[in-house]
Amino acid sequence: MDLFTIPLTILLLIFMALSIITTVKKRKAAGVTGIKSALTPICFYSVAVVAIFTFWFDIIGLVSWTLIIILMILGAFFTKYLPVN
Repeated sequence: MDLFTIPLTILLLIFMALSIITTVKKRKAAGVTGIKSALTPICFYSVAVVAIFTFWFDIIGLVSWTLIIILMILGAFFTKYLPVN
């Protein structure tokens, strides 16, 4: 393991948690409900989780890349359910 592996992972998890909290608060403030409009952020947060998982367990390869690409495509697809301001 590298010297910066653990601190960078902790930093990523902290910023990801702050981002999720902010997203949930903004959705509540805007009155947005339902799972369809939450699928885009869920897919993008899942990309970060998969990236952390593959990095820590050294399974970076075709399967992880395929999963990340699929999640990105799904996240882009579900943007049609986001409310227009």
